[in-house]
Amino acid sequence: LSVVLFAQNSGKKDWNEENWGLGLAMRVGTIPFSTDAKSVKSVVPMIFFENNLIFLNGLEYGLKFYRTDKWRFSAISRRHFFDAPEEVQNIIQGDNVDFGLQARYALPFSLYLEAEMMSDVVVTDDYWRGNPSENLRLAHKLGKKGLKLDSYFELKLKSKRYNSWYYGLNQVDVKGGVDMSLGFILSYQLVSNLYLFGAGELTLLDKNARGVQITKDDINVSVNSDMHAQVFFGFGFSNDVTKPRKEKLCNAGYWRLGMGFATPSTLGEIFRFESIPDTNRNKLTSIFYGHPLTDELFGLPLEIYLTPGFTWHWQSDVQPNSFEVNLAVKLYYTIKWPIRWRLGAAEGASYVNKVPYMEANSLVEKEYKPSNLMNYLDFSIDLNIGDIFGSKPIKQWWIGYYIHHRSSIFESAQQFGRISGGSNYHTIYLLWNY
Repeated sequence: LSVVLFAQNSGKKDWNEENWGLGLAMRVGTIPFSTDAKSVKSVVPMIFFENNLIFLNGLEYGLKFYRTDKWRFSAISRRHFFDAPEEVQNIIQGDNVDFGLQARYALPFSLYLEAEMMSDVVVTDDYWRGNPSENLRLAHKLGKKGLKLDSYFELKLKSKRYNSWYYGLNQVDVKGGVDMSLGFILSYQLVSNLYLFGAGELTLLDKNARGVQITKDDINVSVNSDMHAQVFFGFGFSNDVTKPRKEKLCNAGYWRLGMGFATPSTLGEIFRFESIPDTNRNKLTSIFYGHPLTDELFGLPLEIYLTPGFTWHWQSDVQPNSFEVNLAVKLYYTIKWPIRWRLGAAEGASYVNKVPYMEANSLVEKEYKPSNLMNYLDFSIDLNIGDIFGSKPIKQWWIGYYIHHRSSIFESAQQFGRISGGSNYHTIYLLWNY
């Protein structure tokens, strides 16, 4: 993502305001199994962005590789929620991501048709497997000033492997079938950059998934509902649709290179200056790209960036080498006295291929199962090097410090493993604006 965004804009002196958004939603999903709990709640952070090549649409990310006036072909990924009682979500961690290809065709009257070939990727200690499905969706877009409404009807063709995994719980074989869904996505501008949004979907499960009975080992459960429902409601920040987008922003793109040092201290202890060092000396190196979105929010001079990143966790006595990928929206506020210095904060997501020792150790002590995917926060302060030395040629360079933080929003997010805890790294960095 960093390379694609950089390649689109390298060599340009001016940056345009982009189509962006950052939101926080409460999701409520019904549980189709015969459990005491009938529904489950989860907090879901969302990032929105779209340009000619990329779209980030809350739960769905895509790369457009072919477009005409009528057609669009994309490689996509979409968050897949598996609704189960809260008390078992950390153990089973059934949420996943579906990957695949999407074809979209524009129809008259603001209608469009989408066809998708999708599969998740399930990784266990013994094997990898995919559970394929196909989607056919007819949707309608309605927009007027600050109100937008998308509605759709969807058919989902599920394979035997899909039904056996998600409704047979990988214990019994369930034949494939076709689900039918009706849904909507709504957003409403309250004022300036502040929006309310909501979404809902009602699904009729296929006849093979309905009534599945699982009695095996210690499991005794059945699918006792013909329907599955989910709703989202929340708020977010986005472009002010009452104003034309700026053709030239005050902020520019950046690359940031950092070196981080682990600490067992909590985020609160760090902010109180009570942090202690990690005795195992775990370290990371990170590189982030900053793609300008806008240079104001509610009329205030706040620079906002889409910032994908790659982090390398170095081998130590207690952990192997591993990597981390990040995606966040970053906000900067610049103070110009006595020199230019900035305060920054970012919200996003982080995925690691191997859970770092600092995180795994603290979670095991709390009897949590670690999660590879977690929420990502980034708090920073930096100084302009050119201002420090009074040198104009290096005014594009900044030196700073940030907290590299992974957590799961205090057990409130099922997609992050329903965990309380995480990891923190003190990180120093150099940042270059271009």
